[in-house]
Amino acid sequence: MLENKKREVYALGQHLSMSAHKARRVIDQIRGHSYDETIMILELMPFRACYPILKLVYSAAANASYSLGCHKEDLYIIKAEVNEGTTMKRVKLRARGHSYPIKKPTCHITIVMKDFSFPQDDYAFVIDYHDIYSNGGAWHKK
Repeated sequence: MLENKKREVYALGQHLSMSAHKARRVIDQIRGHSYDETIMILELMPFRACYPILKLVYSAAANASYSLGCHKEDLYIIKAEVNEGTTMKRVKLRARGHSYPIKKPTCHITIVMKDFSFPQDDYAFVIDYHDIYSNGGAWHKK
């Protein structure tokens, strides 16, 4: 029997100081790509949100190599989501005793990677292909 092994790992970044809209702009570009393509995309994009996302991708890949024992080139991003976090509210003092609210948004980023390599142990369970046309077809009786 094939064992049902866990093949997914994730990395979670919470309370990152950027708006969720700006982080989604980068996350939408890397969703569904392999680990190597993701690293290349994030290093070449000019947005400030790329660096924390790059750290999360590195962290998820390190989690995969440690817990699953897989190679980084076999990893793909299957799920990447950005949620809004808490908003830090500050006050900027203005003239004549007035104040102006400053809202500093935060976001939570989750990156889930999956290993798509075929394990070496499962080769014994691959069913042989039986060609019905080369040996008499389905009605051939011996």
